[in-house]
Amino acid sequence: MRFSHLFSSAIALALATVVVADGASDVLSLTADSFDSVVNPEPLILVEFFAPWCGHCKALAPHYEEAATALKEKKVKLAKVDCVDQADLCQANGIQGYPTLRVYRNGDHTDYTGPRKADGIIAYMVKQSLPAVSDVTPDNFNEFIQADKIVAVAYLPSSADAPGPEFTATANKHRDDYLFGSTTNSALAEAEGVSPPAIVLYRAFDEPKTEYPYPIGSAKVKDIEKWIKELSIPVIDEVNTENYQMYAQSGKPLAYLFLDPTDSLHDEYIASLRSVATKYKNNVNFVWIDAIKFGDHAKALNLNEPKWPSFVIQDLQKQLKFPYDQSKEFQAEEIEKMVAEYAEGKLQPQLKSQPIPATQDEPVFNLVGKQFDEVVFDDEKDVFVEFYASWCGHCKRLKPTWDSLGSHFANVKDRITIAKMEAQENDLPADVPFRISGFPTLKFKQAGSRDFIDYNGDRSLESLVAFVQETAKNPLDANVPFKNDSQQQHFEAVPEHHDEL
Repeated sequence: MRFSHLFSSAIALALATVVVADGASDVLSLTADSFDSVVNPEPLILVEFFAPWCGHCKALAPHYEEAATALKEKKVKLAKVDCVDQADLCQANGIQGYPTLRVYRNGDHTDYTGPRKADGIIAYMVKQSLPAVSDVTPDNFNEFIQADKIVAVAYLPSSADAPGPEFTATANKHRDDYLFGSTTNSALAEAEGVSPPAIVLYRAFDEPKTEYPYPIGSAKVKDIEKWIKELSIPVIDEVNTENYQMYAQSGKPLAYLFLDPTDSLHDEYIASLRSVATKYKNNVNFVWIDAIKFGDHAKALNLNEPKWPSFVIQDLQKQLKFPYDQSKEFQAEEIEKMVAEYAEGKLQPQLKSQPIPATQDEPVFNLVGKQFDEVVFDDEKDVFVEFYASWCGHCKRLKPTWDSLGSHFANVKDRITIAKMEAQENDLPADVPFRISGFPTLKFKQAGSRDFIDYNGDRSLESLVAFVQETAKNPLDANVPFKNDSQQQHFEAVPEHHDEL
């Protein structure tokens, strides 16, 4: 729970004072000329970047107006920017979708993560208007440090002393993530065994109380938030759809222990890995996961047998998988050896691959993981690959066009390969400089190069053919000599000038 009683009455007051504006809008309309002068001085303002044609923006509009009228009484402003009329302003602010809502404080912004209905907007902004750092006293101390899973308390000689201002700035930046409080009560500090200035993190898991271990007087926002973020992830905990993003955004690899939750040894398996997880927590995040509910995820991580417990490390950045051999018995000592090898960079990823096709009788080359380096990094050939998923509707619609593209260049197969690869059944080698995040993904590799060019044009046959002809290094006219098989001499076409894609 949050320390909700601090602001519940303020929300109720704001909701009670909603007045529907008749005529003039209470939402400020901003332009490139007025944006900085309006936004930068405000201690708190919500800005919507919208497009008039956007259906979601139209649905939001009446709620946004209603919230603006209610929040006017609280001196909290709401503004909007028309990104069709003010295209340059929106582009300069990195706006990529509509509506985009941002909470600004004296010119610095964070993403709005609240509801899109009037009452939700009001409640969210009222909370934002309250101090990010609550006053902690001996009377409310015990309640406060138990009010959330992660609570940071600054013990200060006075509110102006370092790291007070940096602590407050951190709280403003992360008020939606953690609970922050401060106290200048020396008796409370003494009771907690700390000497001000100090910052203490209270957690509902693992070590319940941790003091900031670095020089406190020079602590900056980036230092404090990094320390809290590091401690906000348990040594080992269950991962699910609600907390997965926390792990994904940590930047660390993720070690999964797949368990049947009904297994009588369930808790023992988790306990057996706690010491390993504690030892390597700076290198890897450890979690356990429901193997019955998330069996498909286990297969995606190259755990092919429904045998539990099973263990796998995933490099989330490179999408590489390091599964523990499922033919072996699960032993914590062996897991520790495996994790140690991974931390030292000695463990090799296991790459999933379909079998190499016995024949290639389709117009498009059927590429599998085992052949990736051999086919794609053939220096003599240009290569155009479609990465697809069998279930993907867009991929199914592209197939006849992609087959036609293969047929179009069938008479120059010695100089260009049109290929396709089922990306969920075949892993990319570790040294390939990209990962597949959507389907279909089209990548072109020029002859003699190790770089890949993205194709983002329309998917008509004419456009694809034009792209290949413009991008290929090799001559694609069968009448133009390419190489003399008897003398192994190579001929290069005169390069045409073209813009890089």
